Amino acid sequence: MIKFLDLQKINAQYEEELKQAAVQVIESGWYLLGERVEHFERNLSNYTGSSNSIAVANGLDALRLILRGYIELEVMTIGDEVIVPANTYIASVMAISDNGLKPVFIEPDLDSYNINIKKIEENITSRTKAIMVVHLYGRVCWSKEISQIAKKYNLKIIEDNAQAIGADWNGIKTGNLGDAAGFSFYPGKNLGALGDSGAVTTNDDKLSEIIRALGNYGSKKKYINEYKGLNSRMDEIQAAFLDVKLKYLDKENQTRREFAKFYVSNIKNKKILLPEIPTNELEHVWHLFVIRTENREKLQEYLLINGIQTLIHYPIPPHKQLAYREWGNLNCPITEQIHNEVLSLPISPTMTDGEAKKVVEILNQFK
Repeated sequence: MIKFLDLQKINAQYEEELKQAAVQVIESGWYLLGERVEHFERNLSNYTGSSNSIAVANGLDALRLILRGYIELEVMTIGDEVIVPANTYIASVMAISDNGLKPVFIEPDLDSYNINIKKIEENITSRTKAIMVVHLYGRVCWSKEISQIAKKYNLKIIEDNAQAIGADWNGIKTGNLGDAAGFSFYPGKNLGALGDSGAVTTNDDKLSEIIRALGNYGSKKKYINEYKGLNSRMDEIQAAFLDVKLKYLDKENQTRREFAKFYVSNIKNKKILLPEIPTNELEHVWHLFVIRTENREKLQEYLLINGIQTLIHYPIPPHKQLAYREWGNLNCPITEQIHNEVLSLPISPTMTDGEAKKVVEILNQFK
């Protein structure tokens, strides 16, 4: 069986370094808010180019805390609107609604799967306070036009960078393009912890200070609580693991790019629509390699019978989830088409050439 993603194999590459990191944390006797978290935060800032990094418990919290921070700064207030792509993972939307803000769903571009930038301005109202750009599947979602729109209407740009760490737009890494960015280090991400973790990056010192306090019970100093905060902290052992793996991220992302190019060059089945490779290959880190087909269930079953595991990212768009039943009548035909047709193929830094060739061979025989 060719696994969709073999996490054991990915982490086994760095087994000795990970074990050594774990031992050092265990022997230190310090497990939260210590030197390892501080060290990882510095390394993440150096990697992304941002002046501030705040380690948190997970990717959802990263986005929640950014928006909550802006509310505390009175940049936003309950009921304000945040523009968000309609075809994103539900966490992007949950971060908005959890803060009493209103998501404004925008259809994606069918070629890139990222938000259709041309449709943003027509959906801005007097209550719009931010644009959440999602670098979906690992591809940068950015343009000068987004920056111009944000400047024109005095909007914040928040990056959902859960899937695209290491992607690059004109020499600037994701996580340092907008006003603030949320990262996920869920184990299956390109930079994955051995548990759950996340981070926020920003060049806004005041926002950074508030987010750091909010994630620590609203406290800057122990037992003194300035805000009604959360408990959202990365532990020392996950920070140590992430530090080990961060060193190899660019190499692993490049391996993903090579497999993506191989797929695009060799999958010839006309029933399968392949993703677009950007002119600048650094704009995509291929967290997921997502194809589309009108016969998804048939294709997925066929691949499984032939020893190839696939996943669907994602079967139901946020506005069709029961959690957001109030948006159920929203007209988003492009989003719904994407969610009905997408299928994610195996792609990872530990995939072998032989496995990739088998995936191509089996796909090309699909009828």
